[in-house]
Amino acid sequence: AHILSSFLCCDFVSAAAPVVLVYAAAHTSAMTRGPKKHLKRLNAPHHWMLAKMGGVYAPKPMSGPHKTRECLPLVLILRNRLKYALTRREAVAICMQKSIKVDGKVRTDMKFPAGFMDVISIPKAGDNFRLMYDIKGRFVLHAIPPKEATYKLARVTRQEFTKKGIPVIVTHDGRTIRYADPAIKVHDTVKIKLETGKVSDFIKFEQGNTVVVTAGRNRGRVGVLKNVERHPGSYDIVHIQDAVGHEFATRLHNVFMIGKGDNIDDAAVSLPKGNGVKLTIVEERDAGR
Repeated sequence: AHILSSFLCCDFVSAAAPVVLVYAAAHTSAMTRGPKKHLKRLNAPHHWMLAKMGGVYAPKPMSGPHKTRECLPLVLILRNRLKYALTRREAVAICMQKSIKVDGKVRTDMKFPAGFMDVISIPKAGDNFRLMYDIKGRFVLHAIPPKEATYKLARVTRQEFTKKGIPVIVTHDGRTIRYADPAIKVHDTVKIKLETGKVSDFIKFEQGNTVVVTAGRNRGRVGVLKNVERHPGSYDIVHIQDAVGHEFATRLHNVFMIGKGDNIDDAAVSLPKGNGVKLTIVEERDAGR
C-alpha cells in the first residue's frame, strides 16, 4: 500500500506504470492461509438443529472420516443431544477424560466428526448409540445393546487393486481394507468388527434387499430395492418400496444396503423410531393424539 501511494503521488509516470500497478495490487490483497477454522451458526447444516439466536458461531468439525455437512461433532452430541454437558467447557472436560469412544477408539477432540452408522460409546455411563437418520432426514442417536455396538456397516465406495495386485476396498467412512473378499463390489455393504477392523460379512447390492436412503429429500426412509434404471452419462435411478407399500425413487449413490431380503426385522442393524416409514401430515397428527 505504501509503494502504491508513493507511486501515485509522484509527478513522473513511466511506461512501466501498468506493471507496477498490477504488482502493487496483487501484493496488497489479503489471502487466507489454510482451511477455514470458523463456522457461522447460520451457515451450519440444518439437520444440526441449532437455534438461530443461540450465538454467532457453531462448532467447526475437524478433518475426519465424514464430510463437514454430513457429520455431527462430538460437542453437539454431548451438549445438544444427550445433555451430558451444559456448556462447551463441560463437553471439552468430558472428552479430555477419555470418556467418549467412536467406533471403539477414544476421541478427545470435541470437534471430531461422527457420521452415519458410527457407534458412540460412553463406558462410564454404560451407553451405546448408533448415529442414524430419522424419517425426516435428521441425525438421531439410536440406543443399541452392547452386542450390537461391536460392529458397524459401511458402504463400499471404491474397489481396486494395488500395483502389486492386492485387492483393496474403500468405505464411506474412509476405511481402506486390504485382502477383502473378491465378491465385494462398489455399492455393496460390509459388516466390520470394530475391535479388529476386519470384514465379517457383506450384503450385495441386489434387488429384493433392504436399503436406507442416506441423501436427498427421502433421507432416512427404509424400504426394499425394486429395480435400477441405468442412465449412461447421467445419474442411475433406483426405485424403492417401503413397508406400507409407498414407492419412491432416488439416485443410486444415495442408497445404503442394510439387510438381506425384504424383511426389515432381519436388517443387520436395528432401526430408530418409525422404522423408516415416512408419514403424511395427517398421519403425524393422528399419531400424536
